[in-house]
Amino acid sequence: MDTAQFQAMLEEKGIFLPPQALEKFERYYELLIEWNERMNLTAITDKPSVYLKHFFDSLSPAFYYDFSRSLSLCDVGAGAGFPSVPLKICFPHLKLAIVDSLQKRITFLQHLADELALTDIAFYHDRAETFGRKKEFRESFDVVMARAVARMPVLSELCLPLVKVNGTFIAMKAASAQEELKEGKKAIALLGGEISAVEQFTLPMEQSERAIIFIKKVKSTPSKYPRKPGLPNKQPIQ
Repeated sequence: MDTAQFQAMLEEKGIFLPPQALEKFERYYELLIEWNERMNLTAITDKPSVYLKHFFDSLSPAFYYDFSRSLSLCDVGAGAGFPSVPLKICFPHLKLAIVDSLQKRITFLQHLADELALTDIAFYHDRAETFGRKKEFRESFDVVMARAVARMPVLSELCLPLVKVNGTFIAMKAASAQEELKEGKKAIALLGGEISAVEQFTLPMEQSERAIIFIKKVKSTPSKYPRKPGLPNKQPIQ
């Protein structure tokens, strides 16, 4: 996917990027490759693949959800900034919080935000399990997102405690979404969530299957969740 195709395919979905946003994606790519030589940020490094598998894929939730509103968004386990930084470039009004357990990734993301002149972003070097227990963050976000972080029973425990009641948890998945939803059904309900939609689509060009799971927070998460770091993974709610 070259930059012209990236722009055209987003326009087909109703997302129109001004020239300065396209420049930011170009600079994002340059910095990703530059820093990737020093630390492991991504295995995908050729430009067409980064634009398709990272940038375009990160923006796919916006094909189904309205990010043009005033929203607070938390990205759990953001890694090299996906999906939240591409969304922030396209929707600069978003109030963004990024949580990652590795300080070196946070350092990269802070530098990236400075270079791209992105404002209203807060970075937190923390485990999701401890972040979700802090009073100032618990049930405080309109939208919480995660892309390729963990399976649904675990992911729900990491993300749903951060979502406001009536807010939305968005999980970005590959083809196994239905199987994961069966696995995660008990955890989603226990943690206060309700599945509102599952959108499936094919990533253009390489034709790989994707699924985006939208979960509405319908009631408060019980105070015992999330459990201690590592426990959701070792003993998932099932």
